[in-house]
Order: sequence, then C-alpha cells, then structure tokens
Amino acid sequence: MSVAPDVLALLVRRAREHAASGATGRLLVVVDGPAGSGKTTLAAQLAAPLAAQVVHMDDLYAGWDGVEEGVRVLHDDVLTPWSRGEDASYRRYDWVAGRRAERRHVSPSRPLLVEGCHAGRRPVDALDPFTVWVEAPDDVRLVRGLERDGAGMREQWLGFMTEERAAYERDRTWERAAVVLDGVGAIVASRPRRAVALGTIAPTAGGSRDDGGAPDGHDRNES
Repeated sequence: MSVAPDVLALLVRRAREHAASGATGRLLVVVDGPAGSGKTTLAAQLAAPLAAQVVHMDDLYAGWDGVEEGVRVLHDDVLTPWSRGEDASYRRYDWVAGRRAERRHVSPSRPLLVEGCHAGRRPVDALDPFTVWVEAPDDVRLVRGLERDGAGMREQWLGFMTEERAAYERDRTWERAAVVLDGVGAIVASRPRRAVALGTIAPTAGGSRDDGGAPDGHDRNES
C-alpha cells in the first residue's frame, strides 16, 4: 500500500514535529496493524525522507508461533539500548531455514522506524513513539498474504489472523495511534500529540473514528 504524496508529506511533518516536541528530540516511528494491511510498503516510503533505519517485526519473530519472542527481542535487544543511546543489534530470523541468521545493527544516532504486527505494544509507549496504525478488511489482507506466501499457507494465515485479532483487541493499538490509515492509504483519523496522550481522537477530512472501535475485520462503529 503506497500513500499519495500529500499523505506522505503529512506523515513526515507530523513525525518530525512529534520528535521536536518530545523530551529527547529523538524520533521513533512505529507502523503497526494487522498482517497484510500495507505496513511494509508504507514503512519504505516513510523511511527515506526521515533518514530512518528500519526494523521489520517479520525479522524478529521466530516463525508463525514466535510473535511473543519477536516482541521480546524488539524490546530487549533493539528499543531498550537504542533509547539509551547505545548500539543495538538483533539476529534476523530466516523463515526458510527456520533459524536465526545474520546479526543486524541499529545505530543510536539515527531515527528508528519499527514496522510490523505488534510493533506498537503498550510498553513501547514509554518511549514516546509516533505511531501509525494501518488497517484493511480481513478478506483483502488474506488475499494479499496468499499472493505473497502462496496458497499453501492459507491455514497458517487464518490461524495468525485469529491470534492477532485477539491480541489487538487486548492492546487496542489503534486507539493510541497518532494517525490511522486504511488499506489503500487514505487517512481514516488523525489526532494531535496531546489527544494521543489523553486517548481521544480528532476526526479529519478523510473520515472520523469512534475511539472505542476495533480495526477492520472486527466490530467497529464509525460516525
């Protein structure tokens, strides 16, 4: 999912303003949302103008059942040292070989963008990220996933979607996101920094969102 130039410009401006108004001046961008919603393409678009290094959650998971390990690696091996101004590193997971592969390094001197399912778990809030939530209907996400991974992965995808739905309903990441995008790159909702801290949401010209709602594919009310 690529976003239009005006949407990209807004996201870049908001991210820079977020960092400038923070306590440290450092920029951490989180792009979260269910599998197949378009996060990876958006992350690539954002990383270039922000001069950000990118960490993909897919490289941290230890396979389909390794989500919690991936979240731990993100917190312990990447975000904690990076936030302290220290060098960070992690070993990429090779999905074909089924094991950890080469070590990748994360510089404390550059902005950091973390992209992937569960990148924005609640503990990450302590680092004051600029969070973007990307969502798309379940059927669209499944088609995208099978186009990428092959029809033989249908059961794995359906199982992963069920598990992530339960996790997101507990964590409600979309309620804490600064910007919410749909699966074609349109802004569903946006809110200023203070509103994010307060857990409220301000509608945009692109639509409005009930902050008690759930991501696409779940029950959600919109005004």
